[in-house]
Amino acid sequence: MKIQLFATLRDGRGKEVDIPWREGMDGHAVLKALDLKAGDVKIFLINGLHNEPDTIIEPDDIIALFPAVGGG
Repeated sequence: MKIQLFATLRDGRGKEVDIPWREGMDGHAVLKALDLKAGDVKIFLINGLHNEPDTIIEPDDIIALFPAVGGG
């Protein structure tokens, strides 16, 4: 399963990561596989649509993760 990472989430991981899919896998499992906490990710997209990390993921889904954006 392809995971696209953006901004600071790329640090030490790269732009795209491929992780193995498992039956019943949800977004929390993806975060754990990438050593990320739910608080590290502000926007969680599945196939371009906003979702929550408790959403079940299918093997052909494309996940995109964005951190909170700072600024003033």
